[in-house]
Amino acid sequence: MNVFGIGLPEIAVIAGLALVVFGPKRLPELGRTLGKTLKGLQSASTEFEREVQKAMNENEDSNQEKTKDPER
Repeated sequence: MNVFGIGLPEIAVIAGLALVVFGPKRLPELGRTLGKTLKGLQSASTEFEREVQKAMNENEDSNQEKTKDPER
């Protein structure tokens, strides 16, 4: 298992350090917050990608119309 170039042993060490630093009571709260943040970033990225794709399609449609009707 390799996530962001980090293997399973490294993830275990990071999780252990997080447990020591934040304590077992705050760790689930931090996990939820991180998950919500990542979900928000993913939805923003998807929306941005959708807008770029829409702009590219509009540009292609405009170029096709110009080549069909050269008198414009």
